[in-house]
Amino acid sequence: MKKLLNTLFITQPDVYLSLDGDNIVLLKEKEQLGRLPLHNLEAINSFGYTGASPALMGYCAEKNISIVFFTMNGRFLARVIGKSRGNVVLRKKQYRISDDEVVSAKVARNFIVGKIFNHKWILERITRDYPLRVDVSQFKEVSKQLSEIIIQVRNCEDLERLRGLEGQAAISYNKVFNQMILQQKEDFSFQFRSRRPPTDNVNAMLSFAYTLLSNDMAAALEGVGLDAYVGFLHRDRPGRASLALDLMEELRGVYADRFVLSLINKKIVSKDDFHQKENGAVIMTDDARKRFLGAWQSRKQEKITHPYLGEKISWGLVPHVQSLLLARFLRGDLDEYPPFLWK
Repeated sequence: MKKLLNTLFITQPDVYLSLDGDNIVLLKEKEQLGRLPLHNLEAINSFGYTGASPALMGYCAEKNISIVFFTMNGRFLARVIGKSRGNVVLRKKQYRISDDEVVSAKVARNFIVGKIFNHKWILERITRDYPLRVDVSQFKEVSKQLSEIIIQVRNCEDLERLRGLEGQAAISYNKVFNQMILQQKEDFSFQFRSRRPPTDNVNAMLSFAYTLLSNDMAAALEGVGLDAYVGFLHRDRPGRASLALDLMEELRGVYADRFVLSLINKKIVSKDDFHQKENGAVIMTDDARKRFLGAWQSRKQEKITHPYLGEKISWGLVPHVQSLLLARFLRGDLDEYPPFLWK
């Protein structure tokens, strides 16, 4: 159980939620695991729930406290709310900003600042940890380029220019990505990003990781009452969770890329875990996907200190915290959206 930004996160499995007076009580096999006053809560996020009492749901609906249910893997299941009060205002604000490209750019640039900043510090950490295995001068040069692009992004008010700057940063970062593969280099190499379809082992894993991250982010956005399909940087397209793609930008490198690199460098995957289809697409075997998913769920349990909140949380809660921060910004509680800046 963790309270962040007036939201209670319940991550223990097989927990039943009940009401006692003005308190939420967590029960497991009739044993009380904890209790917390409800009067300061805005939402309750429960992962892998056993159930919640009708009394608790009725109380929360009356007090405008949402209860959101997710699977243990983070897939969104349902959101229990009372009368539409704050949620409709939040979504209308989201839609108004999305319709205005200038205002959208001012929001979206913080996502891109977070992405480029995190890419920069991935490179800086590699040069610190493996100075004899990478070209330090090249990494430092790319890091400098990324710092210069961040300055331009911070003042950008045009979506097309913002996409161009993000593209420049991605090209610079991808130039040294292959050097971060420190093991199994004969079987795993990265020359460029290929998406549809992925044409090598590394791109196959990156695509899978980005899909998982996008799903986690969409679930987190639904949990706070935002529309995952209406974005600011990524524009409307039927069936595309544009806001989830927006918000995951800052986590691509630090969350997904580093995860894929760790699987390669720790030899958790090998060349035998992939095969190429007739159209050239490289896909993972069923067994490899199962191991990938198991490792992904394990990574989500690892603890970090959130750079904005200064509190220890699991990696799996980062999408939820960033979604909460975005919702607070849209409501006017924050002057600007604080991106996740890893270092």
